[in-house]
Amino acid sequence: MLFVYGVLGLIPETRKFVLDSVEDQTKQVLNNMGEILKACGASYSSMVKTTIMLADLKYFKKVIEIYAKYFPLPTQARSTYQVAALPMDARIEIECIAVLQ
Repeated sequence: MLFVYGVLGLIPETRKFVLDSVEDQTKQVLNNMGEILKACGASYSSMVKTTIMLADLKYFKKVIEIYAKYFPLPTQARSTYQVAALPMDARIEIECIAVLQ
């Protein structure tokens, strides 16, 4: 199993947020997660559980609309929480558990 935690919407080369919007940060988080999975010999389809942490639950609908583009069918368990604060004042952070084959 692979446990990936603390993925933020940072551009890897600059370690700065792609933009301030939750939509842009969500896309960048999922792209970053995809690269981590790939580097470990896994993929999005290997994921069995994700946890989404949001700075504000009002972003939930926007985040899930973007998330659904990466995961068109509900193939894994997902939970979403509003948290008091995220690292670097991020709007979203995602962690996942994947099964390595």
